[in-house]
Amino acid sequence: MKRIGDFVGKFMAWIVLGIAALALFLPRTCLWIQTGWINYLLMIVMFGMGLTMKISDFAVVFSKPRDVTVGCLAQFIIMPFLAFALGKIFGLNDELLVGVVLVGTCPGGTSSNVITYLSKGDTALSVGMTSINTLLAPLLTPALTYLYLRTSVSVDVKSMFISIIQVVIVPIGLGLLINKLFEKYTQKIILVLPVISVAAICLIVAAVVSHNSEKIMSVGLIILIIVILHNLLGYICGYLIGIIFKMSIPRKKAVSIEIGMQNSGLATSLASSAFPDMSMATVPGAVFSVWHNISGAILAGIYRKMACQDK
Repeated sequence: MKRIGDFVGKFMAWIVLGIAALALFLPRTCLWIQTGWINYLLMIVMFGMGLTMKISDFAVVFSKPRDVTVGCLAQFIIMPFLAFALGKIFGLNDELLVGVVLVGTCPGGTSSNVITYLSKGDTALSVGMTSINTLLAPLLTPALTYLYLRTSVSVDVKSMFISIIQVVIVPIGLGLLINKLFEKYTQKIILVLPVISVAAICLIVAAVVSHNSEKIMSVGLIILIIVILHNLLGYICGYLIGIIFKMSIPRKKAVSIEIGMQNSGLATSLASSAFPDMSMATVPGAVFSVWHNISGAILAGIYRKMACQDK
C-alpha cells in the first residue's frame, strides 16, 4: 500500500491532467460525477487529513500567529491587485473583468488545505489561514470588489460560515479525535490516504471540467492565460513572502498554496447573484476552479520533492 501511495503521489500531476483532458474533450464520460459531490469529496479528504494530525499542531499556529496574519494579509492584498492588473493589461471587457476581480477578492479555497497536505506542507497553518480568511471574507470581499470595480456585492455570511464548518472544521475535528483515541489503528490507515486524496481530486476536476466544458472552450485563449498567470503569480508571491519572513519550508509551501488557490466556487456564485446581467462574469471562476486543481496537483508533486525542515 505504501508503494501504491508513493506511486500515486509521484505521478499525481499527470493523473489529474489526464482526467482533466478526458473531461474537457469527452465531457459525457464524466457527467455522471455531480458537482454537488464536491463538498462531500473535500470532507472525506479533510477527515483523512485530521487522522494525520494532532491538536498540538494547531496550538503551534495560534501560539505563534505571525505567519497566519502574514498569509491572510497577503491573500487579500496580492490576489485582488493581480486580478485587476491582469484584467487591465489584457484589456478585458467589463463582464470578464468583473469575474476575474471577484476571483481575486475571494478568500482561499478549501482545496488549498488538500494540496498543502499532499505537498507535505504545514497543514495546520493552511487550515488556520483558510478559516480566518473565510471569516474575513464577508467584510473584505465586498469592500475590495467596490474598491476595484466601484460596485458592491453582497456576501451570504451564513452560507460561508456553514460551509467552512461543514467542509473543514467538523471533518478535521473528527479525524483529530479518532486519531487521539485510536492512534494505533489510524497509523495503518494513513498509508492509503494519498490514494484517497488523489482520487477525490480527480473526481472534483472531472466534475468541474465536464459540467463547464462548453464555457471553458468558448472563453478563448486570453482568459485562460489570465487565469493561469493569476494563479501562478499567487504561488510565486506566496513563496517569496515565506522567504522574506524566514518561514520554514513547510510553512512557505502552505502560504504559497493558500495565496495561489482561491475560493473560485464562491466567485462564480457571487458573479451570478450580484451581476445577473453579466453572464460571462461567471466564466473566470469556472475556469479558475479547473485550473487551480490541475496546477495544485502539479505543484504538490514539485513541493513533495523539496526537503522539509521542522515546523
